[in-house]
Amino acid sequence: MKLNDIIKLSMNSLSHRGLRSWLTILGIVIGVAAVVSIISIGSGTRQAISSQLGGLGANIITVSPGFERAFGGGFGGPEGGRSQTAVTNPQNLTTKDAQIIKSVSGVQFVDGIISERLDVTYLGQTASLSVQGVDPLTWREMTTSQLDSGRFLTPSDGNVIVIGYNIANNVFKKPLVLNTQISIEGKMFSVVGILQQSGGGFGGGGGGGDNTIIMPINTARTIITNLAINQFSSIQVKVADAGLVNEVINSTEEKLLLSRHVTTSTKDFTITSAQQIQGTISNVMGTLTLFLTGIAAISLLVGAIGIANTMFMSVMERTRQIGTLKALGATNFEIMKLFVFESAMIGFMGGLIGIFLGFIAAGTVSELGVRLIGVGGRGGLGENLSVITPQLVLFSIGFSVFIGAVSGLIPARRAASLQPVEALRYE
Repeated sequence: MKLNDIIKLSMNSLSHRGLRSWLTILGIVIGVAAVVSIISIGSGTRQAISSQLGGLGANIITVSPGFERAFGGGFGGPEGGRSQTAVTNPQNLTTKDAQIIKSVSGVQFVDGIISERLDVTYLGQTASLSVQGVDPLTWREMTTSQLDSGRFLTPSDGNVIVIGYNIANNVFKKPLVLNTQISIEGKMFSVVGILQQSGGGFGGGGGGGDNTIIMPINTARTIITNLAINQFSSIQVKVADAGLVNEVINSTEEKLLLSRHVTTSTKDFTITSAQQIQGTISNVMGTLTLFLTGIAAISLLVGAIGIANTMFMSVMERTRQIGTLKALGATNFEIMKLFVFESAMIGFMGGLIGIFLGFIAAGTVSELGVRLIGVGGRGGLGENLSVITPQLVLFSIGFSVFIGAVSGLIPARRAASLQPVEALRYE
């Protein structure tokens, strides 16, 4: 029996079992659509987050006061053995800490930052916004932000500010433009620069921040009064080579432990980097995607059972046809190929439709992420929450065909094992 004969017989059988065939295909469609949409959304979200964190600078690390650690309650103790968390009483970072960090091999720039949420007033409207004081020269060397208009800060600046894109365009009723005068804690400041939209709310050292006001640190100390003259809210560090980030983090931690007279168990500072955050989020997203994909794969299992059931019924209904084919010289292997090809076609059709519906589902979720949740915008997470790759398409089609072929294998073997005489007698 030639291949084109097998294809014609298979397609003819599927067309004569129209409703049953489509109901069987539906199980594969649901499973493939769920798997494709979940994987594409998971990949797109990881990619978007990586892009956001990449805006912070792969070679930027941040030292913050305070350290959170987990501990377990004693067996039978007041906590019943449950895991608890404790935050070390934060001791503000100082100029001494900044000097210690500068001495670490591989460190290129160090910028002590002070920050606070302050009341900002413009045309009678007041909003509580994040204000950061930075060293203008060092911040210019470290920031990955680009200007939308205006200029960056200079060492000679006084009461001037650079603002994030969201503050300029969305916080107040009237957009802020260059040279606009605004009041921060009752003190007037002039806008000299507006940053391009980054899609994130990160701080001014690495990523700029759409929701941050940046000013010279000396000016910031006149309105941020909860810190001593030698204290910082955080210290940001630019490493000369992104490949040295982990080494610099370890060296910085060792030196700060000694200078601050603390141990790993009493540590009162935290060192983070965009690479660490990105790795943690990627691991969490990967685990979540794998878990959801496993749940969605159950639909494929149900679809496989449906294909097997349909093919068993087909063997029973076509017993006389099988006997006729064998009497005309068809071999057992050719009979098996006929039924395996038929079940593989069910998987193939289900896979194609499932991929199409998966595209629609992933695109819908991405759009909802922009319109309802509010993430996204230019450079935001919602701009590309789903990623459909050729590899995902090929895998989905191949896997659905494989599921269909395997599901039809046992019924095909049963069909091939029928004796011609007994099959022709079957009523």
